[in-house]
Amino acid sequence: MESLTLTALLNKSAKDFPYRRAISLSGRLDLTHAQLQQIVDHAASLLISAGINPGDVVALTFPNTIEFVVMFLAVIRCRATAAPLNQAYTAEEFEFYLSDSESKLLIMPQEPILPALTAASKLKIPHVTSTLDFQSKRVTLSTESESVPDAVDDVVNDSSDVALFLHTSGTTSRPKGVPLTQLNLASSVLNIKSVYKLTESDSTVLVLPLFHVHGLLAGLLSSLVAGAAVALPAAGRFSASTFWKDMVSYNATWYTAVPTIHQIILDRHVSKPEPAYPKLRFIRSCSASLAPVIMERLEEAFGAPVLEAYAMTEAAHLMASNPLPEDGPHKPGSVGRPIGQEMAILNENGVVQPVGVSGEVCIRGPNVTKGYKNNPEGNKAAFQFGWFHTGDVGFLDEDGYLHLVGRIKELINRGGMYAHFSFAL
Repeated sequence: MESLTLTALLNKSAKDFPYRRAISLSGRLDLTHAQLQQIVDHAASLLISAGINPGDVVALTFPNTIEFVVMFLAVIRCRATAAPLNQAYTAEEFEFYLSDSESKLLIMPQEPILPALTAASKLKIPHVTSTLDFQSKRVTLSTESESVPDAVDDVVNDSSDVALFLHTSGTTSRPKGVPLTQLNLASSVLNIKSVYKLTESDSTVLVLPLFHVHGLLAGLLSSLVAGAAVALPAAGRFSASTFWKDMVSYNATWYTAVPTIHQIILDRHVSKPEPAYPKLRFIRSCSASLAPVIMERLEEAFGAPVLEAYAMTEAAHLMASNPLPEDGPHKPGSVGRPIGQEMAILNENGVVQPVGVSGEVCIRGPNVTKGYKNNPEGNKAAFQFGWFHTGDVGFLDEDGYLHLVGRIKELINRGGMYAHFSFAL
């Protein structure tokens, strides 16, 4: 387990499924797993030639494009740390995230993202643009450094390499920096692949932004590791008007989204139904609570089980999920069973609570971050009694399914018992 890396898993996919489609840009480009690996290795060599060293943090701000996928994987391949950023940030937000991550380089599309450029210039962080030539199937960087071909060949990735640096949403406090290692990412994608039984026969369309752990891990990386295929919308973001067309074109077998997008897809289905829908194995929902009535309507409309899951950045995404029908029931209102990690419900003294009794949801496993960056107070609060504390309150039922009831900060602790008010999760 300790030698496990995401890079090795991706290399295995390229060897096992060299000629199967890995990634597509709607209607414009298809790359096989072998082609994708060659492009990534070449791009990693460009980064090394540009002076990127192991451990350097490289920020990336793109829509959902092939260039983002290639450069993200290239950064990881040369043992550097990828820090994806939302291209919609303000200059002040870019300044915070670039500074907090200690980024050494910013990569963006050819059409510059001006707030990012402003922040990088202010912080004196060099920036380059990245473009994929569709003819040569090679990425170019706007850097003057001499390229050393195959510079990445001698680079060996390690499970302890920090591959991804993200921030928590910061809804209740300053966003916390979350370093995730190659081992964290590899463990998580294997958990995702396992619970949904993803194989080289699967295909999906990415509707979520890849700067977020949900789209990145559950949509993109788990598919690539399984030898499966992903398609990127032509506009670089979700569009209800083209979603089903892409799903049909690419023989999609599943998709993952947040409840808001499921609602948009349902509304579109009611107002402008498609002539045909693909036969889906399952639909996945995560990142917010899915109302049972929406789950029911999705299943009725598209003829596939809707599997609600539970995830967070610190766990490299997946923590629990409802199973596929052949592996057990999926329970509306529950986020499912723990996947690939230990989970316990603890009271404030670290005592494990029995079935049906609420407490804080705590986890531990190889997918969980070792700790927040430069945040001793945050780490002290989050890592107690040998567990990572999620801040969520819930209980496990007699079948081992997790039911969430709220957040710690929204509850009152009365004599060791959690009492909660009525609020939306």
